[in-house]
Amino acid sequence: MGKEQLEFYDVKSKKKFKATDYRIVNKGGRMFAVTKSQSGTHECWRVVSKDFAAKNK
Repeated sequence: MGKEQLEFYDVKSKKKFKATDYRIVNKGGRMFAVTKSQSGTHECWRVVSKDFAAKNK
């Protein structure tokens, strides 16, 4: 079973994009999905629920 598709917002290019290639990061007790930007070398972060993180690690 593959990962769920998530929508990310790229702050630098001000565009939304969808991705299934992301990693789950726990930072300060909050769960984030992190993926590479489509328009540059930076990363885009998005807050996700703990349930979502557990299902999509």
